[in-house]
Amino acid sequence: MGRGRRWALVAAIAAGVVVLDQVTKRWALQALDGGRIVDLVGTLRLRLVFNRGTAFGLGSRFAPVIAVLAVVVVVVLLRSGGALQGAWARTSLGLVLGGAVGNLIDRVVRAGGGFLGGEVVDFVDLQWWPVFNLADMAISAGSVLLILTAWRDPGLAPPEEAEAVERRARSAPDDTAR
Repeated sequence: MGRGRRWALVAAIAAGVVVLDQVTKRWALQALDGGRIVDLVGTLRLRLVFNRGTAFGLGSRFAPVIAVLAVVVVVVLLRSGGALQGAWARTSLGLVLGGAVGNLIDRVVRAGGGFLGGEVVDFVDLQWWPVFNLADMAISAGSVLLILTAWRDPGLAPPEEAEAVERRARSAPDDTAR
């Protein structure tokens, strides 16, 4: 897969996460306003919560610092993610980036305490876990997937190992003709 197509995969997944995250948050703001709770199944319910901290409400006193760190994480992922070649590693990168951007949008557009101090909209409540949103799910799933896939990614392999992978790929029969 060419470099441009690899970045297209990351961008498409990240954009999809951002759109779904913002649509679900807009829905939650309208449907769960006024303390309304929607019980779904078991302990799963929908309940509107505004979060100034990191994931799961931790560190709410440091909301602007946390937001700046999120921007740094996005920049680092964009710069270092260029080496990733595998589709699963790229997918995980798109999930993490989309989730981070989705929550950063909240910090920019929602009322809060100054620069990047806006509150993140959370609404998925398991009642035994802190309330979260789709962006948090994408960040968590993407991070786990990135850990499971990136270490085996040929783009992150030492140069001699990457060359061996490249040679094997060139010498393998072309399956696209079938």
